[in-house]
Amino acid sequence: MTTPPSRLVAPDANSEVAPLLWRAAHLDMMLEGPFKKSEINSSSATSPVPAAHLLDPTVEISPTDTVKRHVTGRYGIAVESIYAPIGTTIQINFNGPLHLLVLYEDGARREGETSVDGLSPSNLRKLANKMTFVPAAHTYREKHEISAPMRLTYIYLSPDKLQKSTYANGVYVPKILFEDSILWATTLKLKLALESNNSPTAYLEALINVLAHELSCPGQGASRALPANRGGLATWQIRAVIAYIEEHLTEQISLVTLARLARLSQHHFCRAFKQSFGIPPHKYHLGRRMQHAKALLSDRATSITEIGLRLGYSNSSSFTLAFRKITGQSPSRFRRNFK
Repeated sequence: MTTPPSRLVAPDANSEVAPLLWRAAHLDMMLEGPFKKSEINSSSATSPVPAAHLLDPTVEISPTDTVKRHVTGRYGIAVESIYAPIGTTIQINFNGPLHLLVLYEDGARREGETSVDGLSPSNLRKLANKMTFVPAAHTYREKHEISAPMRLTYIYLSPDKLQKSTYANGVYVPKILFEDSILWATTLKLKLALESNNSPTAYLEALINVLAHELSCPGQGASRALPANRGGLATWQIRAVIAYIEEHLTEQISLVTLARLARLSQHHFCRAFKQSFGIPPHKYHLGRRMQHAKALLSDRATSITEIGLRLGYSNSSSFTLAFRKITGQSPSRFRRNFK
């Protein structure tokens, strides 16, 4: 299948991260069809290689055969999904020219440690809904003896891209295993927008501006003043709604239930939710359900039919339709590309 020509302008060849971001920005096109048939425009032609080699350097994980990895990217930002099963022990290392934001979507460790240059290491065991931020050129290391299946998301961010944002003067400092429901919501918006592959550039730029502000620590101290979330959900409402959705991913969730959690009428809840997340509640729920599906698809021993049933779909056809609507590809194709 012939892929459409890129709308992106080639990056500055003098930029240290240009080759990495160029490959990341074109990765979705390269993964649309079988690698041997992939085509991109001549200005960025490259030999078809497995996805794991298109984004380099990425976070190093060893042993390599214990985890499943999937990368996508556009607009100079790369998103990598990681799945590690229970009972495995992994070592993680990273030191590169990009900022790295880590989302721990699920998982726990029996023993382990997380460290970033300049901070005291953490031995926290329950990692779900935590985040770690690693500024460029900082060393990041983790060890996990996994006691509950782990799903991680790595967001690779260009310092040049953030420097061009509205909040270019922000200072980026490392943070380990912290919670921030507003930053979490913004990052998930960006992830969903990149994975949907149909979000306008202006929307991505707006999200990057917000993310740059929320990651930065302007002024004298490390505390930051977040922009007012006018018309959106309050922090406690975001936390309550996200937690409920995560706990009931495989179920049908009524709007009445979510509105009651936020103590709002259904009308006001829908409007506030879209203001905070950029999409309606049902689309957010569906997107999170498909993220869970991606983790399940990494286990090739589980059939696509069984995965659909686990996620609450009555048959594989309805699951495939929903998955394709969110990701732009079928579950079977996604599984083939999951290296």
